Amino acid sequence: MKTLLIVEDEKLTRQTIKTMVQNSGVPVEVIIECNNGEVALEIVKEQKIDVMLTDICMPKMDGIGLVKGMQECEHIPYTVVISGHDDFSAAVEMMRCGVRDYLLKPVDKERLSEVLRKLNAEIESSREIRETHEKISYQQMKHLMLTDYATGEEISSVEKQYAGYFFKGNYRVCCRYMTGDEKGAENRSQNNYILLKNIALHDIYIVPEENVDFLLKNELQAGFVGISELHCGIRELKQAYEEALAMRKQAFMKMRKFVTAGETEDVTSSESAKETERFLSYEANLQRVQLIGTERTEELRKSMKQLFVALQSGNVNAEQMEACMKAFFVEMEKTYRNLLGAQQELLTACKQIWGEMCIANYEEKLMRLVLFLHETINSRFEVNKNTRKMRMAIEYVEEHYAQDLNMAVVSNYISMNYSLFSYSFKQYTGTTFVNFLRDIRMREAQRLLAESNMKIVEISQMVGYDNEKHFMKTFKSCCGVSPSEYRKNMSSYDL
Repeated sequence: MKTLLIVEDEKLTRQTIKTMVQNSGVPVEVIIECNNGEVALEIVKEQKIDVMLTDICMPKMDGIGLVKGMQECEHIPYTVVISGHDDFSAAVEMMRCGVRDYLLKPVDKERLSEVLRKLNAEIESSREIRETHEKISYQQMKHLMLTDYATGEEISSVEKQYAGYFFKGNYRVCCRYMTGDEKGAENRSQNNYILLKNIALHDIYIVPEENVDFLLKNELQAGFVGISELHCGIRELKQAYEEALAMRKQAFMKMRKFVTAGETEDVTSSESAKETERFLSYEANLQRVQLIGTERTEELRKSMKQLFVALQSGNVNAEQMEACMKAFFVEMEKTYRNLLGAQQELLTACKQIWGEMCIANYEEKLMRLVLFLHETINSRFEVNKNTRKMRMAIEYVEEHYAQDLNMAVVSNYISMNYSLFSYSFKQYTGTTFVNFLRDIRMREAQRLLAESNMKIVEISQMVGYDNEKHFMKTFKSCCGVSPSEYRKNMSSYDL
């Protein structure tokens, strides 16, 4: 149990009872002491007391008066009378007022422990039952907020069964984005609000009128919150939720900390509205999609920025934003379906338009997706372009190997930076340019030695070597024998 109250005018007796409670084996978080019924009654009125142990004979207000007086309190504690008099008539009268047990002084500690264990079991059982009912009530509230088909009879049934878990007076519903640190947390009821978690990516606070300002300065201080008008009763919960959600979307789009239903909206000029409409049009969306993957990166960034400036202008409502973004994603998936697979999680997140705290966060997330596509396409284009250039380089080498050829000549021919050419050529062929050129020349030299009677000096020049000694040295290094030995060996194979 959480709180136990001892009401006894004799200090020594109070302390003895407190010690017995502490040694009873029943966990008690807080033990409160007072010496008369008047003070005890005020305590019971102000806070929830689980169990009260009270004497009968006390100054100012006796135990009988205390038990009768607390019948009007919101929370009536389980009460045990401890008395030095075996007064049967007093016991009966107090039992009629709900007293659970009657103990005689001096109190037997085993008897007190037994009574406390019994009451604690009842408290725990009641708590579990209440928590179960409370969870069901939350589900019913969620159902009423989200369904469009609740009948009057269904609403009346929920009102009848769960009114005790709802506020009696006026309330507002506050709607905010479900922050990361609270995702997965359970619904809960506080003294000053009811919290319903994860309703379409939002947390819903049902708050009594007098507690709204306090909540906005504390739990909801991060802002971008939508607030309903004043409502009363479970029957109006759906309307209050829809108002709060609509205002939450306005707070999201306008980057405002709080937007309350019924506020006067800013009026914009018709000219400004037309300009905004142009940025949200199908043609503008198509143009943005077509800019992805081109060399016009800054134009793409500017176009996306214009879109979000338009969305925040005040000329656009939530439905228009949803329609615009939906059309954008349709075109994007139609055009880049094969590339989006690697970013499916980010794409799904971007489709959840209200899945961020505010539009600035959403813009950042969407730009990550757009730039990923843009860079991926450009990267693939560069790879393909390099591949084509390497093929051109190889064709050029195969046609001009007999000339005074080097890497600078070939890289200039295909218009590629010298260092990039060196790297790209090796990546494409698996060898360096010098080795590639040498291998082509040696293969041709081997063919000429085997198939012709040309002199070695002539063959040297035919395959691009002006210096015969350099040719012979290179040939022996590659083939293991000199050119003349190679020719001799090849001739012997023909015999």
